[in-house]
Amino acid sequence: MPTPIDQRKKPTAVKIHVKTGAGVDITWADGHSSHFDFAYLREQCPCATCNDERGKKEAMPSANLLSSPLLPMYKPKPRAQGATQVGNYAVQISFTDGHSTGIFSYDYLRTLCPCEECGRAFRETPEKTQQKIV
Repeated sequence: MPTPIDQRKKPTAVKIHVKTGAGVDITWADGHSSHFDFAYLREQCPCATCNDERGKKEAMPSANLLSSPLLPMYKPKPRAQGATQVGNYAVQISFTDGHSTGIFSYDYLRTLCPCEECGRAFRETPEKTQQKIV
Protein backbone atom coordinates (compact mmCIF):
# COMPACT_ATOMS: atom_id res chain seq x y z
CA MET A 1 0.00 0.00 0.00
CA PRO A 2 1.52 3.37 -1.00
CA THR A 3 2.37 5.89 1.68
CA PRO A 4 -0.11 8.79 1.69
CA ILE A 5 1.29 12.09 0.39
CA ASP A 6 1.99 14.70 3.06
CA GLN A 7 -0.11 17.61 1.79
CA ARG A 8 2.39 20.07 3.27
CA LYS A 9 4.88 18.80 0.67
CA LYS A 10 2.57 19.45 -2.26
CA PRO A 11 3.30 22.63 -4.24
CA THR A 12 0.59 25.01 -5.40
CA ALA A 13 3.00 27.23 -7.39
CA VAL A 14 6.51 26.59 -8.69
CA LYS A 15 8.65 29.31 -10.30
CA ILE A 16 12.11 28.46 -11.61
CA HIS A 17 13.98 31.64 -12.48
CA VAL A 18 16.53 30.28 -14.96
CA LYS A 19 17.02 33.49 -16.99
CA THR A 20 17.50 35.78 -14.01
CA GLY A 21 19.40 33.22 -11.93
CA ALA A 22 17.24 34.07 -8.92
CA GLY A 23 16.64 30.42 -8.00
CA VAL A 24 13.47 28.46 -7.33
CA ASP A 25 10.41 29.74 -5.50
CA ILE A 26 7.72 27.34 -4.34
CA THR A 27 4.44 28.01 -2.56
CA TRP A 28 3.20 24.93 -0.71
CA ALA A 29 -0.34 23.70 -0.07
CA ASP A 30 -0.11 24.79 3.58
CA GLY A 31 0.66 28.39 2.51
CA HIS A 32 4.39 28.26 3.29
CA SER A 33 6.80 29.72 0.70
CA SER A 34 10.33 28.45 0.08
CA HIS A 35 13.20 30.01 -1.85
CA PHE A 36 16.18 27.95 -3.05
CA ASP A 37 19.33 29.42 -4.57
CA PHE A 38 20.68 27.37 -7.47
CA ALA A 39 24.06 26.99 -5.71
CA TYR A 40 22.29 25.50 -2.66
CA LEU A 41 20.34 23.07 -4.83
CA ARG A 42 23.51 22.03 -6.67
CA GLU A 43 25.17 21.25 -3.32
CA GLN A 44 22.12 19.20 -2.28
CA CYS A 45 21.72 17.32 -5.58
CA PRO A 46 20.03 13.98 -4.83
CA CYS A 47 21.61 11.96 -7.67
CA ALA A 48 23.62 8.83 -6.88
CA THR A 49 26.96 10.39 -7.89
CA CYS A 50 26.50 13.41 -5.62
CA ASN A 51 25.23 11.28 -2.72
CA ASP A 52 28.30 9.07 -3.09
CA GLU A 53 30.63 12.10 -3.08
CA ARG A 54 28.95 13.54 0.04
CA GLY A 55 29.24 10.15 1.75
CA LYS A 56 32.98 10.00 1.02
CA LYS A 57 33.51 13.53 2.38
CA GLU A 58 31.55 12.74 5.55
CA ALA A 59 33.40 9.46 6.07
CA MET A 60 36.85 11.08 5.90
CA PRO A 61 36.58 14.76 6.91
CA SER A 62 40.28 15.03 7.79
CA ALA A 63 41.29 13.86 4.28
CA ASN A 64 39.40 16.82 2.81
CA LEU A 65 41.51 19.25 4.82
CA LEU A 66 44.78 17.62 3.81
CA SER A 67 43.98 17.46 0.11
CA SER A 68 42.68 21.02 -0.21
CA PRO A 69 45.13 23.56 -1.60
CA LEU A 70 46.29 26.44 0.55
CA LEU A 71 44.79 28.93 -1.86
CA PRO A 72 41.78 27.31 -3.50
CA MET A 73 41.03 28.24 -7.10
CA TYR A 74 38.09 30.53 -7.68
CA LYS A 75 35.10 28.47 -8.68
CA PRO A 76 32.01 30.33 -9.94
CA LYS A 77 28.72 29.54 -8.26
CA PRO A 78 26.71 27.07 -10.32
CA ARG A 79 23.69 28.52 -12.06
CA ALA A 80 20.84 26.88 -13.92
CA GLN A 81 20.95 26.53 -17.68
CA GLY A 82 17.55 24.92 -17.90
CA ALA A 83 14.84 23.14 -15.96
CA THR A 84 12.32 20.46 -16.82
CA GLN A 85 9.23 19.33 -14.98
CA VAL A 86 9.27 15.58 -14.24
CA GLY A 87 5.70 14.36 -14.10
CA ASN A 88 3.83 16.20 -11.39
CA TYR A 89 6.24 15.25 -8.63
CA ALA A 90 9.65 16.80 -9.40
CA VAL A 91 11.91 19.14 -11.37
CA GLN A 92 15.22 18.41 -13.05
CA ILE A 93 17.74 21.23 -13.28
CA SER A 94 20.66 21.47 -15.70
CA PHE A 95 23.52 23.41 -14.10
CA THR A 96 26.29 25.46 -15.70
CA ASP A 97 28.91 23.04 -14.36
CA GLY A 98 27.51 20.39 -16.73
CA HIS A 99 25.59 18.46 -14.08
CA SER A 100 22.00 17.57 -14.91
CA THR A 101 21.21 14.13 -13.47
CA GLY A 102 19.56 15.18 -10.21
CA ILE A 103 15.79 15.00 -9.99
CA PHE A 104 14.47 17.16 -7.15
CA SER A 105 11.15 15.75 -5.95
CA TYR A 106 8.83 18.24 -4.29
CA ASP A 107 8.91 16.05 -1.20
CA TYR A 108 12.72 16.39 -1.11
CA LEU A 109 12.60 20.13 -1.79
CA ARG A 110 10.24 20.74 1.14
CA THR A 111 12.64 18.78 3.33
CA LEU A 112 15.49 20.97 2.04
CA CYS A 113 13.69 24.25 2.74
CA PRO A 114 16.32 26.29 4.60
CA CYS A 115 13.92 27.93 7.06
CA GLU A 116 13.88 26.97 10.74
CA GLU A 117 10.21 25.99 10.69
CA CYS A 118 10.76 23.36 7.98
CA GLY A 119 13.94 22.23 9.68
CA ARG A 120 11.97 21.36 12.80
CA ALA A 121 9.08 19.81 10.89
CA PHE A 122 10.87 17.81 8.19
CA ARG A 123 14.51 17.14 9.06
CA GLU A 124 15.80 14.65 11.58
CA THR A 125 17.76 16.05 14.49
CA PRO A 126 20.32 13.95 16.39
CA GLU A 127 18.00 13.95 19.43
CA LYS A 128 15.08 12.50 17.42
CA THR A 129 17.34 9.84 15.90
CA GLN A 130 18.69 8.83 19.33
CA GLN A 131 15.17 8.63 20.76
CA LYS A 132 14.16 6.20 17.99
CA ILE A 133 17.21 3.98 18.58
CA VAL A 134 16.78 3.70 22.35
